[in-house]
Amino acid sequence: MAYTVVTKTIGRAARFAPLFAPLFAALAAAGISNVAQAQDAKIITTWDQQTNATSSKILRDASDRFEQKNPGYKVENSHILNDAYKTKLKVAFGAGQPPCVFESWGGGPLNEYVKAGQIADLTPYLQKDAAYRERFLPASWKAVTFDGKTYGVAAENASAAVIFYNKDLFRQYGLTPPATWDQLMHVVKVLTSHGVAPFALANKNKWTGSMYYMYLVDRIGGPDVVRGAVEGGGKGFGDPAFVEAGKYIQDLVKAGAFAQGYNGLDYDVGASRRLLYSGRAAMELMGGWEASTIANENPAFSAKLDFFPFPSVPGGKGDPRDVIGTVGDGFLSISSACKYPDAAFKLIQSLTDDTAMHARVGDRKIPPVNNVSLDDPFLKRLQSLIVQAPNVQLWYDQALPPRLGELHKDTTQALFGLSVTPQAAAQQMQDAAKAGG
Repeated sequence: MAYTVVTKTIGRAARFAPLFAPLFAALAAAGISNVAQAQDAKIITTWDQQTNATSSKILRDASDRFEQKNPGYKVENSHILNDAYKTKLKVAFGAGQPPCVFESWGGGPLNEYVKAGQIADLTPYLQKDAAYRERFLPASWKAVTFDGKTYGVAAENASAAVIFYNKDLFRQYGLTPPATWDQLMHVVKVLTSHGVAPFALANKNKWTGSMYYMYLVDRIGGPDVVRGAVEGGGKGFGDPAFVEAGKYIQDLVKAGAFAQGYNGLDYDVGASRRLLYSGRAAMELMGGWEASTIANENPAFSAKLDFFPFPSVPGGKGDPRDVIGTVGDGFLSISSACKYPDAAFKLIQSLTDDTAMHARVGDRKIPPVNNVSLDDPFLKRLQSLIVQAPNVQLWYDQALPPRLGELHKDTTQALFGLSVTPQAAAQQMQDAAKAGG
């Protein structure tokens, strides 16, 4: 009976097919392919953590341009929140099912995948198209180059961590951006006396609080101290600067500098920004990308936003012009499991072409390319801060080997929670570094 029904159905379809021929032709003319054509498409999966609407649209538009120039390929974009993204990427590589093209922060974690043979060497592509390579700021290649080979391309912004602040609140309480630690502590005292949390911090994610520690180590000991610890030279994490940095953090905590519950608040869902928007907190130490995020989330508040560099500390050896950040981030790499590496590199070129970079400027980002034109005074100041910095220190959790980077985040969160002494936190890092991270 079932066979009869199917046969009759097929017979009816054949009989009526001429009637639908004009419709099928119109669909084809409109670029709507049939199921068989869709199955023939070569799929290139891309993963990133550009989740706001403007940033994800920039990537989709670039993917569309790639598809138009490369018929037969389809790009599947996935945009994933920061911490979930890191976990998903580890699981995918561990299972041997990574995306074809993916975004990373470069540094130690990317190098682990490289050493495991899971990342395609992009050097031949970049040598073949020297003009493309030369578009990018020279320093942007450092975080993705290992043993003389390059494994990624900087797609997103050159960025530094700065202290964002609410201009209206500062004006209301007669405050000016502090340049020294004593001046910062005065700002903390004034704001707390008026029931306003000086800093918004969502430190469930740990890397958010790490920014304070990184800056304090730099301001206290200078870049050579950090370089020695990262590269295994000097006194390592046994240098007194790491202990002193912990003491400064705990002084801030004891002074009430952070909105309550900070170690349990989630940055990925905007917990720290909501404190800013509501006026319950006045400042936030965060990467320059926060300007773009706020402009997308809350354009009205964006007009109240300004920033200042992290202040100097008394007797510090570090140059207050130094920044924590990166000359380019959102590095795009190709997994060795990708079936279409040549096409994947063409996709990376589309994702970083002039159209995409100009769009990023409109998204309040500073593209990591030469001769980029910035009209926004806010972005110009941020760009100058990065360009004029004597030293740009890559985020510790990216500069360090993964296990040591995770321990750094754990110990820093514990410092904020007052559950470990600065001496014990530094000693844990030193012991782990000696044991091979």
